Amino acid sequence: MPPAWRWLCLDHVRAFNSGYNFFAGMNTEQIEEQQRPYGGWERETRAFSHVGADRPPKWADFGDPLDAIGARFRQRMEEARAEQAPRADGRPLSRDDRASLRTLGLGPDADRRALRARYAELVRRFHPDRNGGDRGHEKALQDVIAAYTQLKSAPAFA
Repeated sequence: MPPAWRWLCLDHVRAFNSGYNFFAGMNTEQIEEQQRPYGGWERETRAFSHVGADRPPKWADFGDPLDAIGARFRQRMEEARAEQAPRADGRPLSRDDRASLRTLGLGPDADRRALRARYAELVRRFHPDRNGGDRGHEKALQDVIAAYTQLKSAPAFA
């Protein structure tokens, strides 16, 4: 179980902290060792994760009745796996290719024909001539055009 915590008001926190002395029981050399500029850096710390997900808790007896920590970790790992899923034909997709496919609303296994059909559908939907001159979808149209331009020259769609 995690340690028992003391819930104190600010006055009692000040009284509690005033009785704490980190250097109690240390001699002069030990105090100087702790006060040097690099004091404490010799202790090993956990490395930061580079995959964007937190590690699950290290303690085994932690009770998470709503599974909030584990669910968050599982969700991020599933998203990362889906993000890096290979195409069925084995052709590589770069990070930009995958972002462009998401913009167009296509999966990683889309072919050139599906790419062209989806592009034509989205251009018709967002073009101002089809929306009575409404320029509210101008950003979406620019994103669709940029995504299609990037994907049509990608090796996976050549």
